Amino acid sequence: MNSASPALRDPRDGPPAAAAMFLALLLAACGPTETAPVRAPTRVGAAAVTTGPAQPPVLTSGVITTREELRLSFKVAGIIRRIGVNEGAAVTAGQQLAVLELTEVDAQLEQARQLADKAERDLARSTRLRADQVISEEELEAIRTQAAVARAAVRSAEFNRDFSRIVAPRDGIVLRKLVEEREFVQPGQAVLVVGPEAGGYIVRAALSDRDVVRLRLGDPASVTTDAFPGQALQGKVTLLPGAADAASGLFDIEVELAPAPVRLVSGLSARLRIDPAAASESTLPYAPIAAVIEADGDQAAVFVIEDGAARRRPVRVAFIAPAAVAIAAGLKAGETVVTDGALYLEDGEKIQVVPPQATAAQ
Repeated sequence: MNSASPALRDPRDGPPAAAAMFLALLLAACGPTETAPVRAPTRVGAAAVTTGPAQPPVLTSGVITTREELRLSFKVAGIIRRIGVNEGAAVTAGQQLAVLELTEVDAQLEQARQLADKAERDLARSTRLRADQVISEEELEAIRTQAAVARAAVRSAEFNRDFSRIVAPRDGIVLRKLVEEREFVQPGQAVLVVGPEAGGYIVRAALSDRDVVRLRLGDPASVTTDAFPGQALQGKVTLLPGAADAASGLFDIEVELAPAPVRLVSGLSARLRIDPAAASESTLPYAPIAAVIEADGDQAAVFVIEDGAARRRPVRVAFIAPAAVAIAAGLKAGETVVTDGALYLEDGEKIQVVPPQATAAQ
């Protein structure tokens, strides 16, 4: 055998050097087995379930006015000669505020006085004639009656003249001036509205039968106005009617306002929130409005936080209050529900509760 010929290789001697290097490079390229990344918890806002009255507050609107508001008018019809005050003017008791043209009224008074004088002369003459047996007693009584009627007519004419002018019954402020000079007014037609100098403000409002039956005298009320935004006025219910208004079918109530730090004027529009005292006799869980999802009638759902996860839970809604939802079934006070981000969660999803500022930024 030729010594230069290569020797036969035993397979058990292992791979050649080139094969070994290729295998090493292949193993290095593959590296260790890769694993899927862990999903970070979803950042959400949360709030605790609180308790509140088992009945919703009564919400309505009304008008701020004064309880002792007086609508002043003339006793007789006529043309207004003069109105001596304007709206907002301060008046004192006994001050003349307005007067009619008195020509016709004075003429009627003079006519009544003349007839009364004639009746007195007739009575004196008839009394002498009766003494002389010229007329009968019945004729004398008739003349006496005529004289009495004439005297009554004078008193009536004087009364009408006195009330042909408007005098301030007390110190106060002119709230409204309803007519102008030279206008013709009917008897009893309001000419001026006068209120007290300060205080005594109330809110008049109208309620349906469903709301009025839930109220009691003294129930607390909160009043807000567009004139003083952010300024809540406090008051209480002081008048509950015994019957509905015949025209509207609603029940007129009054809420007396406590002394206010702002200057109120009659006629301001107001929004009322009245909390019935009877509503606090029992309570319900209250959840934030943002926590309620998938509402359909009185059926809805919320996400309750349990062990770092959001668990979807069906609930039954009792009613919606101004800032929360009263829950009839499905939640307990003290539980924590998701608010910000609740619409985008899945049942059982891991979450991280962050402050409201952080969720807003997110």
